[in-house]
Amino acid sequence: MITRLVKMELNDEFTVQFPLFFKNLKSKIEAFEGCLEVSLQQDIHQKNTFFTISKWNSETDLNNYRDSELFIETWKTVKPNFTEKAVAWSLETP
Repeated sequence: MITRLVKMELNDEFTVQFPLFFKNLKSKIEAFEGCLEVSLQQDIHQKNTFFTISKWNSETDLNNYRDSELFIETWKTVKPNFTEKAVAWSLETP
């Protein structure tokens, strides 16, 4: 199993919109083959900093999602609202 952690720092306007945007996508992401779950977390002190945490059966499933139309269209909306480049980690339990 792979856990994907993505840190995103967003502009003030999108910080307000992003939780609803994510809520509308959550079920679509979780329906993607190999996705076990996905959640959105917000930093308690820096309200413009969000993390998505997703769990995948395999790195192949994660990469298939990252190459999908769903991801590409989502990224087109989110990426222009970054104030810093997103940082991502793919993790596994040793």
